Amino acid sequence: MGKSTTAAMFAAAGCAVWDADAAVHRLYAKGGAAVAPMAAAFPLAIRDDSVSRDALRTIIQADRTALPRIESIVHPLVRDDRAAFAAETKADIAVFDIPLLFETGSEGEFDAVACVFVGPDEQRSRVMARGTMSEAQFEQILAKQMPIEDKCARSDYIIPTDTLEGAQAAVQDVLSQIKGRV
Repeated sequence: MGKSTTAAMFAAAGCAVWDADAAVHRLYAKGGAAVAPMAAAFPLAIRDDSVSRDALRTIIQADRTALPRIESIVHPLVRDDRAAFAAETKADIAVFDIPLLFETGSEGEFDAVACVFVGPDEQRSRVMARGTMSEAQFEQILAKQMPIEDKCARSDYIIPTDTLEGAQAAVQDVLSQIKGRV
């Protein structure tokens, strides 16, 4: 969708940015808060004292009950990480990059929600160009997510990322509107 690029634009404009994916990486890394509870629940997911995302993918494919159990361990830890960031930041505007915001029912915890958006064909093209997942994996992920149209309808701001210039203009517009409200 262009979330990382858009988050970088907000950071360049002076906003503090918290990234849910980066938080999960910290939690899964050696010494991370998710390692011990994940080891207890999914011992085969632990490699070199950290949680292996590849092993988790294999576990999830083999066991339909695994994903909700993983989420019950990881989501509270991610929320704690996010809360610590929010409590510590000194920035006037904090941006929270959360891919599954609506799916986790967390949208009400924020003053405003911006949805980064690109059409489905471009989204598919970008994801496939990364070479990190198969077409089937991409479809499986899409099936678990709320349709982008619904996310846009529930958001306060829409940031189209079909071009860098358009995304930058939308980010500046969002910031202007937020600063006008504060």
